[in-house]
Amino acid sequence: MTPGYFVAGTDTGVGKTLASVALMRHLQAQGRSVVGMKPVSSGCRPTPDGLVNDDALQLQAQSSCPTAYRLVNPYAFEPAVAPHLAAEACGASIEPDTIVRSLAQLARQADQVVVEGVGGWLVPIDASRTMADVAAALQLPVILVVGIRLGCLNHALLSARAIEASALPFAGWIANRLDPACELQQANIAALRARVPVPCVGELAYQAQADAAIAGARFDLPVS
Repeated sequence: MTPGYFVAGTDTGVGKTLASVALMRHLQAQGRSVVGMKPVSSGCRPTPDGLVNDDALQLQAQSSCPTAYRLVNPYAFEPAVAPHLAAEACGASIEPDTIVRSLAQLARQADQVVVEGVGGWLVPIDASRTMADVAAALQLPVILVVGIRLGCLNHALLSARAIEASALPFAGWIANRLDPACELQQANIAALRARVPVPCVGELAYQAQADAAIAGARFDLPVS
């Protein structure tokens, strides 16, 4: 198994990139070289070198060594829609084997690879497969990012149950306080600690600036 983690989310917009960069910094602070990967991205922008995704660029920038963008983000789509719809609109097919090969090349460059998923755990990549199939192909322990906001309990518990059913190692979950207006945030986190079958391995407090949130992230994650 490649050393590293697959960072999943309970939904789109829960802070997977923020949590992934913070996790990379935590691992680097423990003396590990780390590279980031965003296998599938939509909502990309055109550049002279092709389509790029801002989330993937953040992971590439945080990496401990220079990495080729096309290894970091092998599937980049311009439409800002679900990955299977973006691929269909572009006449492309998302192949987990291609992602596995890119991961293998990145893994040779660092001690660990942090792979950020797209959307939620079961977002489709084609007519029959989902991001869960990509995670299964990569064979990485999973960390679930939970955006602490109204509705997070149901989303987190359903996602946790689906990850458990995948038989992949479920390493833990990260609480991301992304909504300052959310009431009883600590009570929601306590409810999840009592119900999710794996530990909370990280917390990110709400900050207006992403850099401040990343710098203030707290982790309780053993480094193997």
